[in-house]
Amino acid sequence: MSLISDILRYRSISFVGMEKNTGKTETLNYVLSSLYCKNLRIALTSVGVDGEKQDSIFANSKPEITIYPQTTFITAEKLYPLKQITASIQGISDKHTALGRLIKAKAMNKGKVLLAGPSDTTWLKKIIDELLQDNDLCLIDGALSRLSFGSPSITEAMILSTGTALSMSINQIVKKTDFVFRMTLLQPVTKNLTCKLVNIKNGIYVIENNENIIPLPIPSLLMLEKYKDIIFSKGKTLFISGILTDSLIKFILTQPDISKIELIIKDFTKIFSSPANTDLFLQNGGKIKVLTPANLIAITINPIAANGFKLNSTKLIDALSNKINIPVYNVKEMN
Repeated sequence: MSLISDILRYRSISFVGMEKNTGKTETLNYVLSSLYCKNLRIALTSVGVDGEKQDSIFANSKPEITIYPQTTFITAEKLYPLKQITASIQGISDKHTALGRLIKAKAMNKGKVLLAGPSDTTWLKKIIDELLQDNDLCLIDGALSRLSFGSPSITEAMILSTGTALSMSINQIVKKTDFVFRMTLLQPVTKNLTCKLVNIKNGIYVIENNENIIPLPIPSLLMLEKYKDIIFSKGKTLFISGILTDSLIKFILTQPDISKIELIIKDFTKIFSSPANTDLFLQNGGKIKVLTPANLIAITINPIAANGFKLNSTKLIDALSNKINIPVYNVKEMN
């Protein structure tokens, strides 16, 4: 199946780049142009500021976001006047972002826009739900270092962009991308336990018999050293409501019976421990489970680095495909 046919199986898709300049915006532009002829109602917004003309680090040209007639888009009021299209305003939010209120508008012709969307996941989820009342498909353009906005709790599916921005070595690109892919495959806990844990925002908890939830008196994993004697005092299954840190994984690796330890996190985007330590924990029989499983449906590549260095696109795709069992594309080479 093609990238577009896979996308059309869902109603909300997030586009996330592993690093800046991995081709996320190129992928989004390809999808937008491919969907235009399908007579679908498309909605679009972003997390953070995206679609800027120039890369702020390398000062090279960046692909702008091109939208088409009848596309609904949401952006901040300070960016709305910079659009290169005619559009009709459909609504203005009461809440503010750093760039002002959010403006919902509909494009009347083809052109380029700058996007900035909601500042938190709860607001983003609410906006997606509202957009889907009047549209067939909602696309979310992610932003640098905001992988969590590609969270499976936000959109039904995700497309990940990777490439030479990670490394000039194909082997290293594959290694780093494969780690993220494998984390998207983490298995969920039971629905009953998910319902009990999903709204917990702070703290570390012991889970007894997959049911009883016992809070631990540990204010933060940043204070792990002070509380390390009690972390497993009541059980080996822990729910981490925030991020999974390297300090916790390193501590666990010093423990006996690692195979009896199970960590529960909200979703794979909460993993901030290093790939090496995370893999070592899993290889020793430790388990990581999630409240919400991810749905990564495709990977796209950018074989050209910001400094002009270029890898062989076919070799990079083949190397990724041999390791990762989901489709891998270079959208610049697709008709």
